[in-house]
Amino acid sequence: MKVIDAHIHLDSYETKQRDEILNSLKENEVEALISVSMDLASCKKNLDFQLQSRQVFTAFGFHPEQEIPSEEETQALLKWIREHNDQMIAIGEVGLPYYRNQEQTLDYKPYIELLEKFIKLAYEVSKPIVLHAVYEDADIVCCLLEKYKIKKAHFHWFKGNKHTIKRMIENGYYISITPDVLYENEIQELVKIYPLNQLMVETDGPWPFEGPFKGAYTHPSFIHESVRKIAEIKDVELREVYKILYENTKGFYEV
Repeated sequence: MKVIDAHIHLDSYETKQRDEILNSLKENEVEALISVSMDLASCKKNLDFQLQSRQVFTAFGFHPEQEIPSEEETQALLKWIREHNDQMIAIGEVGLPYYRNQEQTLDYKPYIELLEKFIKLAYEVSKPIVLHAVYEDADIVCCLLEKYKIKKAHFHWFKGNKHTIKRMIENGYYISITPDVLYENEIQELVKIYPLNQLMVETDGPWPFEGPFKGAYTHPSFIHESVRKIAEIKDVELREVYKILYENTKGFYEV
């Protein structure tokens, strides 16, 4: 009963922890990691990890919860991604800075413009896109995805209202569930609503978790507990849930 971690920041781990993760994937029945990028330096690190391990697949992008890059930096990143298009499985992580905007009111226009560039690029190179977009930001993102007729969109660690959830389901977008499904009611309710054939599982490591994971560094093996909880919520046989989540991820990312 294998799993794939559909969203992890492998380059953000300390070297010792990263080595422990990579060396223990087989014994923990984790077939692959999809490591997303934060910026150009992060893209380059993730590409190195992919070249070193057949179990690592990379997505290239710019995480939105940080200061907007200069035009020169943006163009350098987009150019690098185009040059390495054959070595990535998706554009990501990209999106909008919801949490940063809660701390200080931001001018969203440059963030939306940057996101649109990445969505256009995903369309041009025919690759999936990995999105950081929650609550009202998700509606902005949906509009952009619809504008460019993007079908292969993966909203990681998604939260939103029922109207947005319905829109995303109808558009065929996927979401991935984090280990906080074991103790967060909001995530459990989302699992009840979202179709099993549009779900994946992730850790978003090295982001730490509470509940049974409190005090431990985030390891892809946590996903097995997430799968068990999803099976319980959906009232579907565990082996079947493993199979569906695994095939969803394999099919979406073509790995």
